Amino acid sequence: METPEAALEQGRQKLVELRLILLNLHKALLDSERTSYEITHGSVGSPSAFLQLLINDPSFQWLRPITTLIVQIDETLAAKKPPASERDFEQLIADMRALLSPSREEADFWKRYFAVVQRDPAVAVLHEKMEAAFAA
Repeated sequence: METPEAALEQGRQKLVELRLILLNLHKALLDSERTSYEITHGSVGSPSAFLQLLINDPSFQWLRPITTLIVQIDETLAAKKPPASERDFEQLIADMRALLSPSREEADFWKRYFAVVQRDPAVAVLHEKMEAAFAA
C-alpha cells in the first residue's frame, strides 16, 4: 500500500514532468506567434518590445490562460505554508488537460491554440508529447 507521502511525491513529480513539457510548449507557442506577428507587422526590435506586445497587444491575449496556469503551477510547487497537497497537484494537472483540449470554457483559447498546432510542426510535436504524458 502506498503511503500518503509517497502519493504526494508521485503527484508532485507528475506535475513537475508536465510543467516542463508545458514550458516548452509555451515557448514554442510564443515563438510561433511572434513569427506570425512579424510577418504581418515587421520585426519586433528587442525582447523587451516583445514582452510589451505580450502584455498589451490583443493579438497575444489568447495566450494568457497558459501563462496564468504556469504561474499557478510554479506557486503551488513553491508553496511552503500551507504546503501543497496531492489534490492541488491533481487539480493543476486536470486544469492543464482541460486547457489543452477542446472545451466550452476556453473556446477562444482552444480555437487559436489548435490553429497553431495545425500550422507549426514544433508546436504539434509538443502537443503530442503533452498528450502522451497525460496518458502515462
